[in-house]
Amino acid sequence: MSQIEEFKKVFKQIKQTWERGDQAAMLMIITVIGSAYRRPGAKMMMSMDGTMCGTLSGGCLEGDLFGWAEKAIQEQVPLTVKYDLTENELWGLGIGCKGAQEILIVPVDPADSFWSQIDYWIHQEARITYILECTGETRAAFVGEDTEFGDTASLPTAVRKQAILHAGSRTRAEVMHVEGRRFVIDTVRPSERLIVTGAGHDAVPVVDLASKAGFAVTVLDPRESFNNINRFPSAQHVVMEPDAADPSMFPDGWWVIMNHHLNRDEASLRLALHSRPKFVGVLGPLSRTEQMLVNIGLPMSEAPIYSPIGLDLGAETIDEVAVSIVSQLMSLRNNRNAAPLHGRAKIHA
Repeated sequence: MSQIEEFKKVFKQIKQTWERGDQAAMLMIITVIGSAYRRPGAKMMMSMDGTMCGTLSGGCLEGDLFGWAEKAIQEQVPLTVKYDLTENELWGLGIGCKGAQEILIVPVDPADSFWSQIDYWIHQEARITYILECTGETRAAFVGEDTEFGDTASLPTAVRKQAILHAGSRTRAEVMHVEGRRFVIDTVRPSERLIVTGAGHDAVPVVDLASKAGFAVTVLDPRESFNNINRFPSAQHVVMEPDAADPSMFPDGWWVIMNHHLNRDEASLRLALHSRPKFVGVLGPLSRTEQMLVNIGLPMSEAPIYSPIGLDLGAETIDEVAVSIVSQLMSLRNNRNAAPLHGRAKIHA
């Protein structure tokens, strides 16, 4: 599964490249054997003027990849490039990830309606599964359950079935070999929605870090002088009291309650628990959360409540607390146990 926020940023930079009268390509990891910095589905862009957005290797391969991206753009054909990072004598880079990976480089033309539709749907926060033949001959996409576009009629039956059948569970891009042809299948899902109630000073790094981690963040706070685009440029803003908000506005969300105001915290907690939450984290000691639940007449078992919110990192400053909170959100979103990586043979299980 690819991150939709990363895809949006890549396309934003591609469109800015077009506005400069330049040409661009999208680069995506399609296979990984052994250890690698990122997993299949990770994306970045490169343009002819040297602009880059994103990273696939943490800087180890991007310089070499730029030469291949230039070639793909000049010839207007997709290219695949393989790197075996166990071959230190070949690369001489001392790269830490001793694995092999393959990267697909696809020129993206402003007149290409296929990519225009991809861009449209990812900005609609739709679940989209798209298929790219590595030669560029066939491209197709399926949006949700009932929309498709591109060369769907030209897809081999097995590829179409695989793309649709696993759209809901695909966790990374995959490559299928059918009849001597190679197809990349990738699924992009809407970002998990995080509602931060409270627009205080300590909410700023939480919102910023959560946005960078791929959450779609909404700040809920009635104070317009605090809850605004200048303080939270990466978030949406709901400027109202939590007890005036309808739970249906925030279905299936993740919640961080940090108003530092008892009545607002209680109203926020009630709102969160009535919105089918996936996660409700409350700042402050457990005893305070338990008392708030008594006050609003709801049990701790009403929803997945985490109090105090955050991982035990010894955090004290507001930036450290933000790391603690967002680390917990990431671990639960990715079904991880937030344990050290020390001793593990593979980073991405």
